[in-house]
Amino acid sequence: CSHLSSKCLLFSFPNLQYLSLAHCRKFTDKGLLYLGAGKGCHKLIYLDLSGCIQISVDGFRNIARGCSGIQDLLINKMPTLTDRCIQALVEKCQQIVSVVFLDSPHLSDTTFKALAECKLVKVSIEGNSEITDLSFKFMSKCCPYIRHIHMADCQKITDAGLEMISPLKHILVLNVADCIRISDGGVRPFVQGSSGAKLRELNLTNCIRVTDASVTEIAQRCHELTYLNLRYCENVTDAGIEALGNMSSLISIDLSGTSISDMGLKALGRLGKIKELSISECKNISDTGIQEFCKGTKYLEHCYVSYCPQLTDEAVKTMACHCHRLTSVSVAGCPKMTDTCIQYLAAACHYLHFLDVSGCIHLTDKALKYLWKGCKQLQILKMLYCRNITKQAVSKYTAKLEKQEHNDADPPSWLGYDQDGNILTFTKKHTSEPK
Repeated sequence: CSHLSSKCLLFSFPNLQYLSLAHCRKFTDKGLLYLGAGKGCHKLIYLDLSGCIQISVDGFRNIARGCSGIQDLLINKMPTLTDRCIQALVEKCQQIVSVVFLDSPHLSDTTFKALAECKLVKVSIEGNSEITDLSFKFMSKCCPYIRHIHMADCQKITDAGLEMISPLKHILVLNVADCIRISDGGVRPFVQGSSGAKLRELNLTNCIRVTDASVTEIAQRCHELTYLNLRYCENVTDAGIEALGNMSSLISIDLSGTSISDMGLKALGRLGKIKELSISECKNISDTGIQEFCKGTKYLEHCYVSYCPQLTDEAVKTMACHCHRLTSVSVAGCPKMTDTCIQYLAAACHYLHFLDVSGCIHLTDKALKYLWKGCKQLQILKMLYCRNITKQAVSKYTAKLEKQEHNDADPPSWLGYDQDGNILTFTKKHTSEPK
């Protein structure tokens, strides 16, 4: 696609509806003029221009002239995208219902003022420090049927913005991850609003001001919620988590980096329907919490318990015994794990396709042999900082995997323990979780 030139667009595709030019750098604004020339592509309803940083305002104006029926617009990874580009497009393209602008830092509220002419149902924007609560005000007034709002890492969004969209009646997905000004003062009015009872997905990752008060409100109001992300909401404790124990709709929850303990995990186990659980970096979780949770659920498919230093083989044994549907497991950064835990997994979890044991310093070549025998569907295996697993064993037992990562280096200090598993006094917070 990097060799696509303007001349290629001279070909006439009058019935073309879906077009992706993502990361094609050879065509120019003039090339986009051909989209609407002659028979052109007047039926176009989907357009992806991600990464096409060579396009100027004139290019967007050319698109608008010939393709006024565009409904879905994707423009990701385009630091050159400005409000004027969107304004030029919307002058003629007023049937747009879905916009995705990830990594476009220069857009501002002016863009959403222009888009107010359209009846948006989906908005996704991420990594922006210009957009304010005013954009939420435009949505509230002009987008009554909006269903999906993704405004992650937008530093100027505050509680006032969430209050402004609380009267909207059809929101199913709300993602305000990394909007660090959001607190209970915005979350509670929103879930008390018109969309609270219909909401399906809510992402509050790194909204560090959110507390148990919001979580309790979510549990009481959001009866259709299936996905909840409270990652790094460090003020969320067992008191809030216990309220979630009454939500029968939840199937995916991320509580990594919260203050949850075994008591909260036991309450979550009452739900019975959870398919995905992430409790990485939860220092208060022990084998007992995992045992209590797993006894109550048999549907668990994805379990991430990375960097929980208290966990031992017993936790994995319980997972394997009760959760035969597991496909993805991470016990990275759990220094007490031994070959025995892998033996349990390999014996019972035959659908496993992803496993991360990085930093499990006591694992040996035996662990790979167990996996080779028992987990025939394993595709991805991560074994960083596994100093007792040899390169010879990796070559022998992982040759058929789609992907494997291994080194026999000592664990880095940010893992929080030394090569023998002794906890270090000073640790650096780890912030990346395998997907």
